[in-house]
Amino acid sequence: MKSKIPFYYHIVLFFLLLLTYIFWDIGLNNREVKFVLQSIYLGITPAYLLAVFIIYILNFYLFCNWFLNKKKLLFYILTIPVSLLLFTAVRYFLEEVVLYSITGMHNYYEEAREITYYIKDNFFFGLPAVILSALTFLFWQFQTAQHQNQELLLENKKAEFQMLKAQVSPHFLFNTLNSFYSQLVLKEDEMADDILVLSDLLRYVITETDKDEAILSKEIQFIQNYIHLQKKRFEDQLFLDFTIEGNYSNEKLISSALVHFVENVFKHGKLNDEKEKALISIKITNGFLEISTFNYNVSGENYSSTGIGFENLTKRLEYMYKDQFILEKTEENNTFKTYLKIPLKK
Repeated sequence: MKSKIPFYYHIVLFFLLLLTYIFWDIGLNNREVKFVLQSIYLGITPAYLLAVFIIYILNFYLFCNWFLNKKKLLFYILTIPVSLLLFTAVRYFLEEVVLYSITGMHNYYEEAREITYYIKDNFFFGLPAVILSALTFLFWQFQTAQHQNQELLLENKKAEFQMLKAQVSPHFLFNTLNSFYSQLVLKEDEMADDILVLSDLLRYVITETDKDEAILSKEIQFIQNYIHLQKKRFEDQLFLDFTIEGNYSNEKLISSALVHFVENVFKHGKLNDEKEKALISIKITNGFLEISTFNYNVSGENYSSTGIGFENLTKRLEYMYKDQFILEKTEENNTFKTYLKIPLKK
């Protein structure tokens, strides 16, 4: 999860830091106001804070994003000396090169500008840049995660509400379907089997899709039942290659993800032309599941209508798998492709 903190937040933060630094110098260090203002006027204080700001930004967007974002704490700790060395170099350039060329004054006296002492001294003065950027990054990550959790909870509540609206006496519905099945099983075997498939399909929708995770075998069985009934609807004019490769049983994955791709193929794809077949492929290998779909677009079909569902799925995947998934969609030359790769849980 990448931090999306607006850049002006950093600027406001450092403006407040400048004020804090000034009042700290006056109040706690008992320095005269005249001396503090002179340091500001000569550029010494602004140059120091600019060096802090540069390393703060570098650490926030580079090292924190590379390592703290991926919970690689040890690697991040190893970058701290690098940040402090960079701070030393930036401060030296600003104060002892740029400001000296303008004012003719050094901030450090000659002996203190000796490289070993200068680096050692600035390791201390550079720490605020590293600490502040790390704390800001972690705080913003926490805020972002909280916000995403609230959004996800709200979306789940909306989904539950929609599901409740759709559950018009499910027991009555199942009992009725079972009654039809009992009446037809001795007369119309094929129709009775189709009713049984429909009953299983509805039962899964009502009892399983509101969960965060689904059992892979049940999810695939649902898709097989769904395609089976779609074949009945198309009356043998359904041109779709559906394949499953690999072994699976009780592995777990995010619920309804596979259904999303399959439904979109039937909802938006051209499926009645033998020369323009649609494809749905599921592969299970090495603890990962891959699903890819391909279909030709229906004339006049606007795929932007699938954006909300795709966006919601993306949020759910980010929440559950962080950066351990691949999700792609491509629309070109009157065709539409999707691809998803996710890890499976035991």
